[in-house]
Amino acid sequence: MFHSFFPKPKLFFGSFVLWGIGCVLLWFLGATHWGETFSLGPLVGFDFPAALGEDATEEAQAAFAAAAESAQNFWFYQYMLVCYALFVGFWMIWSPHKWGRWSVFGSAVILFINWFMVQLDVLINEWFGDFYDYIQIALSGDETYSLAYHNGLLLTFLKIAMTWMLIAVFNAFLVSHYVFRWRTAMNDYYTSVWPRVRHVEGASQRIQEDTMRFAGTVERLGISIIDSFLVLIAFIPILWELSAYVTRIPIFGEVPQPLVFTAIMWSVIGTAIVAAAGIRLPGLEFRNQRVEAAYRKELVLGEDYEDRAQPPTLAELFGNVRRNYFRLYLNYLYFNIFRYSYLQMGALVPYFALGPTIVSAGFTFGVMQQILRAFGRVENSFQFLINSWPTIVELMSIYKRLAAFEAVIDGDRLSDIEYEVKQAGITE
Repeated sequence: MFHSFFPKPKLFFGSFVLWGIGCVLLWFLGATHWGETFSLGPLVGFDFPAALGEDATEEAQAAFAAAAESAQNFWFYQYMLVCYALFVGFWMIWSPHKWGRWSVFGSAVILFINWFMVQLDVLINEWFGDFYDYIQIALSGDETYSLAYHNGLLLTFLKIAMTWMLIAVFNAFLVSHYVFRWRTAMNDYYTSVWPRVRHVEGASQRIQEDTMRFAGTVERLGISIIDSFLVLIAFIPILWELSAYVTRIPIFGEVPQPLVFTAIMWSVIGTAIVAAAGIRLPGLEFRNQRVEAAYRKELVLGEDYEDRAQPPTLAELFGNVRRNYFRLYLNYLYFNIFRYSYLQMGALVPYFALGPTIVSAGFTFGVMQQILRAFGRVENSFQFLINSWPTIVELMSIYKRLAAFEAVIDGDRLSDIEYEVKQAGITE
């Protein structure tokens, strides 16, 4: 699954994590101040402005802050691109791979695009704060908030949103091609060793259908994982800063960084409860694939042989399908009770946590909107397992089936679940 597409998968992913952590630490430990020396921004108009005098006007100070922010942003993206280029260049040279352009370079491009989209989301979050603050001013009867300014704010949002939309469309197109290349790599590898795996139960289905489902599931789940991780990196600092407006929360009283504390506590507790409720689902999904494969195989054999696919045999095989589905339905019943109850109650958590601050008028309407949106983004990222559990279960069942190929190819013993003949109702 991974060796066919990535060069030295364990080492590749491990080095990526370590390299990423190292680059982040280097940025905060010193690289953030290297821009004035190494930035290429001055070549395209993003110079670091000269220091202002003590008698500088407010307009000059505002212009200085805007220019410094633009120059620093340019240096940040330059630093990030250099880090990407060094990592990709190293792997492309040190461990050449047939699919390296997609697995190494393509992964880096997709990760960078998703990071940029999260940054646009951060800009939208800031826009909401300013917009609702101005709405509050306008509703109070302040005539300084004109219609022209109102429309200008809407135009600003439209520019950010349209940029996000165009990049999102391109990213979806790129990811679709990326995962199909991954499926192609798996298909080529498995078909090249077909004589060694053809005796594995449902071998043809595993190569054709399971690789297709693996690619589709990775496309949905992989982007969600990346987005959740990047959102946490981008929005936790925002929620951390916004926690300055909140002095205490119900039940716990005064705690450090109450908004971050609430988001983490609620998400961890809910994830643990829901994960426990759905712990049996991966195994049931895997067995479901086995009983479906047995039923389908008998029908296919019945197309060529008159003595196969007889009604008693089909009734027995379909009975196995029915029993496993009913077990799945029962497990999903109580799993969804916990899952949907938790998600519905979660909508009230930020309002409950902000209750004392709202009553004491501790912030403006715009700040509250920023807090609610940032809290929701952080909470949803922490709740990734809950929101994606059915997809994760599906991927785990596919992984178990494809792992059988890996075991046969490597000469290893198949997993215990492959030998659960009685439970699956399959005669090997």
